[in-house]
Amino acid sequence: MAINWYPGHMVKARRNVKEILHRVDAIIEVLDARLPQSSTNPMIEKLRGEKPYFKVMSKSDLADPVTTKAWQDFFRAQRNMDALAITTHKKELALSIPDRIRKLIPNRGTTAKPIRCMILGIPNVGKSTLINTLAGRKVANVGDEPAVTKAQQKVTLSDEMYLVDTPGMLWPGLKDVMYNYRLAASGAIKDTAFDYDDVAMFAMDYMLQRYPNLLHERFGEDDWPDNSYDALEIVASKRGCKRRNGFDLTRTGDIFIKELRAGKLGRISFEQPDKEFEYRDLQIF
Repeated sequence: MAINWYPGHMVKARRNVKEILHRVDAIIEVLDARLPQSSTNPMIEKLRGEKPYFKVMSKSDLADPVTTKAWQDFFRAQRNMDALAITTHKKELALSIPDRIRKLIPNRGTTAKPIRCMILGIPNVGKSTLINTLAGRKVANVGDEPAVTKAQQKVTLSDEMYLVDTPGMLWPGLKDVMYNYRLAASGAIKDTAFDYDDVAMFAMDYMLQRYPNLLHERFGEDDWPDNSYDALEIVASKRGCKRRNGFDLTRTGDIFIKELRAGKLGRISFEQPDKEFEYRDLQIF
């Protein structure tokens, strides 16, 4: 599945990131806690050198807590890197970030030498919400649609630290089709860029492999088939999407993905640091 959405402002933002990197002291990347690997920008690791790298895993209240802890430990084991899982319901977690960054850069953080941080993240990951929390005021626009931030801006947190905010961006030409599926399922890209049918089948296949118990709890079905199409037909029967000769796959897919994104199916992580789940139905086509 290809992502057919890469607005012009993202192309400019990608170029600007390269220019900004050599002028900042640290990098803050906001990730989706449900898919920390797919939501990280591979360009940053290649270009950062020895700069401190802080991974903020947002939406952790939607992610599997055991898996989130595993990712946090994985990131903290990397060179010059720290990580923290946050949620909008516990602002004190987000507010601890500046102090954690100061520990990574002990030689800066004064009025004469403020810490300069670049903050970035994929669209719809919660970056603007985090900036507003850290600033204690509304300085970044917030919305449910991807790509709300479209221009670079400087945000002063204190006399000792400021942020350089960059537009939310994806990166074109991802080679791993699984990244595309995870990004689409999470809501990182506009819904017009993909088919709900396709993404819903991917998400259902993953749920059947990893979280069959959550499907049972949500839809009240004990016996689930081993393929995503038949499993979505069960969802269709529970959500009024059945037809005389089958079911409305597009409508069912739309309902299923929206319930998943809202956390109504439970706390789900699409990735683990040490294990990869294949999309089994992808091999059929």
